[in-house]
Amino acid sequence: MQHIVILSGAGISAESGLKTFRDSDGLWEGYDIMEVASPDGWDRNKEKVLDFYNQRRKQLLQVSPNMAHKALVKLENKYKVSIVTQNIDDLHERAGSSRVIHLHGELLKARSTFDEDLVLDWKTDLKLGDFCEHNHQLRPHVVWFGEAVPMFQKAVEIVKDADILIIVGTSMQVYPAAALLDYLNHTIPVYFIDPRPNISSARNLTIISENATIGVVQLVESLMTS
Repeated sequence: MQHIVILSGAGISAESGLKTFRDSDGLWEGYDIMEVASPDGWDRNKEKVLDFYNQRRKQLLQVSPNMAHKALVKLENKYKVSIVTQNIDDLHERAGSSRVIHLHGELLKARSTFDEDLVLDWKTDLKLGDFCEHNHQLRPHVVWFGEAVPMFQKAVEIVKDADILIIVGTSMQVYPAAALLDYLNHTIPVYFIDPRPNISSARNLTIISENATIGVVQLVESLMTS
């Protein structure tokens, strides 16, 4: 069975109504990113950071997977499918995808500031005074700027094993996620879905200049009948 690996980013979730991580003005929903997505920002104002992610969590629970998320699930009827996503939402899982790796953490989880391996499911507001079993404050289970990406090596092994690669909703220009392409078998077919593709053409590259909900559906139909 061939192994399809999908690298997904904010563009696929944007069509469900979620804002992309960084808008053109460098802000995320009106916030300076470094104030809400860095260890320094957390140390300066924990309450502000918690409030920011509480808002994001509420927003996430109000939206649903779109046709792109749902189409990718169909590939599992014919292929082994792995999704490596830069997104912190759970829309791939809610759509039904069974093998999803989150490079940058998960919004619907919280983790201990004492033991980073102590991770809890969390769907309500996270507040100051919400402690782990070791009596330390819980924080969003999100990888911030300047922090290690613990799932990166697992993602590397998945990409190495790919027979087909699909890139959707991400330019793959932000590191460390962009470095995953260095581990790809460059003889395999690569599909790049983006309405405004900013990528050089290559021998094994197929560019689909569409939004995710159109481009993914088209590609899945093609792969399921090939």
